[in-house]
Amino acid sequence: MTLASATEDPPRLYALVPCAGVGERAGASGPKQYAMLGGRSLLAHTLGALVRVSRIDAILVVVSPGDAPSTSHFIDSGAAIAYCGGATRAQTVRNGLDELLTRGARLQDWVLVHDAARCLVRPEWIDALIDACLDDPVGGLLALPLADTLKSESDGRVDTTIDRRGKWQAQTPQMFRIALLRDALARAGANVTDEASAVEALGHAPRLVPGALENFKLTWPADFDLAERLLRTRTT
Repeated sequence: MTLASATEDPPRLYALVPCAGVGERAGASGPKQYAMLGGRSLLAHTLGALVRVSRIDAILVVVSPGDAPSTSHFIDSGAAIAYCGGATRAQTVRNGLDELLTRGARLQDWVLVHDAARCLVRPEWIDALIDACLDDPVGGLLALPLADTLKSESDGRVDTTIDRRGKWQAQTPQMFRIALLRDALARAGANVTDEASAVEALGHAPRLVPGALENFKLTWPADFDLAERLLRTRTT
């Protein structure tokens, strides 16, 4: 796959899928992004949604240097693979951004970072994020306003109830300019848990774009059962 020429204008959009994690909490026999769900891997479901977003010019999947993912995960997606995953998500994303630049992307281009384990994402949700952020000076992320009452815990018991007003649950994709995100990740350090928090640490306020409850991250074994049931209800 050939990425954009450095001389092309206006800014282009790229999707970056970090796939270097092991997903130990999922209880899968290997990295959870390659676990099967409804006859396809989580990664294949994710790429199937991203490739249907026409404004995304190219997709880059970042895997660990020693990884050898089956080509079955990439069928018909046109996604490129970069073997430069790091020890943490932040390192993997930063390495992926550098790889995008090496392949012809520009600092002013947009990147949408998406978790492979959010494999129920729909193209229309991604399009809504792009619509909201394309002219935004910072960028933003899909997220959900918190509906449940929150408790903090101490020794297995409720310590206090947390006010849920104004609180959102971060999702992906998270969409930022490549230059801003590279700088943010370099300054935030390796252990930052999502791209938006790195951007926030620079003093910026990413836009919150309402997502969908179905766009959850498969983390625990029970999540796979729920995702299977949701897949069976889909008509498209």
